[in-house]
Amino acid sequence: MSPKNHRSNSKSEEQLQAGSDRARPILHQKAREIQPYGKLTPMPIALDENVRAESVGNLNQILADTMTLRDMYKKHHWQVAGHTFYQLHLLFDKHHGEQDELVDSIAERIQLLGGISLAMAADIAETTMIPRPPRGREEAPVQISRLLEAHELILKEARTMARKAAEAGDDGTNDLLVSDVVRTNELQAWFVAEHVVDVPLVRAAGA
Repeated sequence: MSPKNHRSNSKSEEQLQAGSDRARPILHQKAREIQPYGKLTPMPIALDENVRAESVGNLNQILADTMTLRDMYKKHHWQVAGHTFYQLHLLFDKHHGEQDELVDSIAERIQLLGGISLAMAADIAETTMIPRPPRGREEAPVQISRLLEAHELILKEARTMARKAAEAGDDGTNDLLVSDVVRTNELQAWFVAEHVVDVPLVRAAGA
C-alpha cells in the first residue's frame, strides 16, 4: 500500500471514529441547579416581583392539591366496586384526565411567572393539604366523599387566591383560577355528588 493510500485510509478511520463519538450519549452528567426552588427569574410581563412571588406560592399550593386530587381519581378508577362500577369507572377516569390538564396549565403559569413548579411525588405529598387516603380499597361512597372534600378544599383555595391575584393586578393568574380551576372543580363536584343522593333505583318512595 502506498503512503498516500495509507494516509487516506487512516483519515477515513479517524472520520468514522469522530462520527461515532458524536453519536455517543454523554452519561452521568451533574451540575448545579440553574434556578433554585423558591427563587424567581425576571420575566418581561409587566408584573412586580412581589406580585409574581405571591402568585407562584399560591399556585404551587393549588398545583400540589390538584395533583393529589388527580391521582386520587386514578386510584378510585382502578379500585371502584359495586353496582355503579361501570359508570364510576368511566367518570373517575374522565375527571382524572381533566384534572391532568389543569395540572399542566397551573405548572406552566408558575414557570411563566418566573417561578419553579412542584413536580415530584414526594414534594407533592409534603405540600398538599388533602388528607392521604389509605393504600387499600374503599367502598364507592367513601371514595366519593373523599373526592368531594378534596374538591371543596381546592375551590375554597382557588377563590381566595383568585381574589388576591385580581387585587394585585395579576389578571392571568386570576383568569386561570376562575375560568379553569374553579369551573372544572365545580362541575366535577356536581357530577360526583349526584352519585350519593339516596333515591330509589326502581320504585319511587311515594309510590
